[in-house]
Amino acid sequence: MTAAVISRNDGAIAWVKLNRPERLNAMDRQLVDELAEALVRAEADEAIRVVILHGEGRAFCSGDDLKDLDAQTSSEAATQAWVEAIQNITLQIMQSRKIVIAAVHGWCVGGALEWAINCDFRLFADNTRWFFPEVSYGLFVTGGVTALLTKQVGPQVAKELMILGERHDARKAVEVGIAWKLVPEAELLDEARKLALKIAERPTGAVSDIKHAINEGFHSSLAEAMSLETKATVSGFLSPEARARAKEF
Repeated sequence: MTAAVISRNDGAIAWVKLNRPERLNAMDRQLVDELAEALVRAEADEAIRVVILHGEGRAFCSGDDLKDLDAQTSSEAATQAWVEAIQNITLQIMQSRKIVIAAVHGWCVGGALEWAINCDFRLFADNTRWFFPEVSYGLFVTGGVTALLTKQVGPQVAKELMILGERHDARKAVEVGIAWKLVPEAELLDEARKLALKIAERPTGAVSDIKHAINEGFHSSLAEAMSLETKATVSGFLSPEARARAKEF
């Protein structure tokens, strides 16, 4: 059986590649399960600081594999398990102590777009095309985007993107804040690597703590946010590495 996800380590970087190019890397159960396993391995490896998620062939990921959908939704229990498997990827990305970069090219659709939004940095190639098809099918979005995207782009734009489900280009992704940066397709992975190396230069604990605090801040009150900040700041002040860096600066 051909691997649906291929991962390799390069120093502090784990490259995790979706690998069903003949289906534009569409999501079936094998791909979702293998992606979860790759993220678990990266999380457990202390040498890894950054994960770069990208796609083989002509697309990042074209969303649910509709040819495989009947098998995943054959019963209520099967459907529940499928949706929970997809949602688990969101939890893995957002709760990870690693920084996760999405390097997106070609089609990025539905659940794959939601996974990209879950990532800490999103680099879009200039040939990226993206949309939310779920509501047009009478389905629903995943990845926590009803909260995450609404807080990023505002309720009006979030409703436009999810309810109308229109197809958009890479420039629109930058305009609304879904993409962090737009780069030529030929330079996408090199730009992702440069960003990953820059992140890896920062102190491990401080980077992980700030990611956790920011992600939790989407949902927390001021008091909860300040509590997280206090805990992380105290930890930073007590870190020999942080103290040494501060004195050097």
